[in-house]
Amino acid sequence: MDLIPHLIDGRETESRSAARFPTVDPWTREPWAEVALGGAEEADAAVTAARRAFDEGPWPRMGFAERGAILHRLADLIDEHRDELALADTTDMGKPIADSTAKDVPRSALNFRFFADHARLSAGDALPMDSGHHAYSRFEAAGVVAAIAPWNFPLMLETWKIAPALAWGNTVVLKPAEDTPASAAILARLALAAGMPPGVLNVVNGFGPDSAGAALTADPRVDRITFTGESGTGRTIARAAAAHLTPVSLELGGKGANLVFADADLASAVDWSIKAIYSNAGQVCLAGSRLYVQREVYAEFLARFTAAAEALVIGDPKDRATQLGPLASEEHYRKVRSYLEGVQADGGTIATGGLGDGWTVRPTVITDAPPTARVCQEEIFGPVVVITPFDTEAEAVAAANGTPYGLNAMVFTENLSRAHRVAAALKAGTVWANCFFVRDLRAPFGGVGDSGVGREGGNFSREFFTEPKAVVMAITPADTAA
Repeated sequence: MDLIPHLIDGRETESRSAARFPTVDPWTREPWAEVALGGAEEADAAVTAARRAFDEGPWPRMGFAERGAILHRLADLIDEHRDELALADTTDMGKPIADSTAKDVPRSALNFRFFADHARLSAGDALPMDSGHHAYSRFEAAGVVAAIAPWNFPLMLETWKIAPALAWGNTVVLKPAEDTPASAAILARLALAAGMPPGVLNVVNGFGPDSAGAALTADPRVDRITFTGESGTGRTIARAAAAHLTPVSLELGGKGANLVFADADLASAVDWSIKAIYSNAGQVCLAGSRLYVQREVYAEFLARFTAAAEALVIGDPKDRATQLGPLASEEHYRKVRSYLEGVQADGGTIATGGLGDGWTVRPTVITDAPPTARVCQEEIFGPVVVITPFDTEAEAVAAANGTPYGLNAMVFTENLSRAHRVAAALKAGTVWANCFFVRDLRAPFGGVGDSGVGREGGNFSREFFTEPKAVVMAITPADTAA
């Protein structure tokens, strides 16, 4: 059985205690590798290495072009090792290999290329003043970044955090999710091969409470914490960070609303809505898990949507024909199962879908659920959608805004004024009109309410991963110049 190690200060290592834990293939439901189990000692060693690399090493003192060249080499290596990285994520969490290969790995390489170039091309402010002074801004690396990543898009979301932090000259300690450590270990090796100095990128495996995660978020030597994951864990991290006033970026849970108006292109709306809830077996914080359809087209939309859901191929995620693999872990499968078991008691009806073999859940459609039902209010994080009719635009907006979450929403309409009007009224960090999951890496990404704190992407990542500084210069009058 393979060992997935830590990488600390440029060296692959086991834990000092030699403790390990298994990582499980969710399709076979069997361990496929062992993982070095880190705790406070390993977190301390990694932060020490990152602190030294930032305070004394060359990385933050390089120019943007020099750092960027290394990040571009890393992106090239990610492309070259595409199949290895894709297989690691698929084996760890059950993501269909077609998606890992064609979507996640290329986007991970793009993250490094984009942020390397964005940092190099970013401009500060030049502010001439009437008082004989001149002000300008600088954006200086914040220091040591603790990046805690989720298990649903392991490599892609790790690089979304790491790339801007590194591009702006920070050093990083990454803790991948305990269920999906494999691609992070490969990434760390590739970073060293690309020429990244030791200590700049460190990877520590372990758990959260009373383990590596808790140690990282409580360490006063950490200057920034970026976390993607469940909202309750985000609150715990925020409390730990508050002790040292450490800035945090928290991208948390979602309960995305998807509004389909009667004037929508129904074929397109069905296609995008299927992608929005069933991609990655619904294990997407942005999933469109609440689908509101205007009553005039509700019956037709429901029939089309249900047929498309039932046609999706469930199976071995290593088979390129598979569109839905298993859920990522037994613990998560049990959680999703509990929601399905409670549908009838809450007043809803399972129109199609339900539990499959092993840890799979068939694409599920729930109807007739009241807005107070758990499946309408809580993040299920599985291939489960609730479809509800509505009559008016105001009713649809009120329903969409009727949860504590506010990460994203979708609007399907051919009425341009309605698209703009509804997008403005929705309480969400991102609104897609007539599409889903289309990203511009310059745009802000994050949520409101229980969906998080802060934004990342483009200049928003620059603001978080740097310490903006104002410099004010006195301009010597000509008649006093020597």
